[in-house]
Amino acid sequence: MQQNEMFRDSTQQHKTRVLVVDDDRLVLATLAKGIRQWGYEVAEASSGETALKLALETSPDLVLLDVNMPRMSGLEVAKTLRAQTTIPFIFLTAYGDADIVKQATEHGAMGYLVKPVDISQIVPAIEAALARGKELGQLRETESQLSTALANSRETSIAVGILMEREHLDRHSAFDVLRDYSRAQRRKIKDVAEELIRAIEFANQLQPTIPGETSGTAEQKASSRR
Repeated sequence: MQQNEMFRDSTQQHKTRVLVVDDDRLVLATLAKGIRQWGYEVAEASSGETALKLALETSPDLVLLDVNMPRMSGLEVAKTLRAQTTIPFIFLTAYGDADIVKQATEHGAMGYLVKPVDISQIVPAIEAALARGKELGQLRETESQLSTALANSRETSIAVGILMEREHLDRHSAFDVLRDYSRAQRRKIKDVAEELIRAIEFANQLQPTIPGETSGTAEQKASSRR
């Protein structure tokens, strides 16, 4: 069975898919066998070029990536993965010096392991990287949703400002509150935002004006907060 076909089959089985990359075929086979024994679906690549092609075509859940490979290094593969995908990756290296740690961080790695590596070390690293990758994915999704919502809806922007002021939240947290409430009510964010603005305006009209304090609409106050 070809590697991409194996990945498609594993998607149906809901198994975690790991792409293992190392130019040393003995190391590659050993790592792949050990990771499979822990229940992961594993594909193998013995070069950077093959790894990149396979990763872009099949979108594995994680890439375990050797740093030092001929022609296309693991660092080059990582650079492309980071630019074109959200696939998390861990570096494998024969060296544990500070320079390698720095490069791993700069290239967005979820971690690095120094060879030779025991499978008992790899599994916790895989799970930690998957969890961290999921968190980052959720943050990117929220950021994208927030940017789109604020750009397309003036009411949403105002409502976020109101929540920031009244609940002492930052922009992302305020948007999360608005989005989660909208989902729970099965309504559009814009509709909930408009309702919030109307409610605040009505409440402001009922409040007596405090001497020395100028009255203002919810929109004006929210705008000043942002």
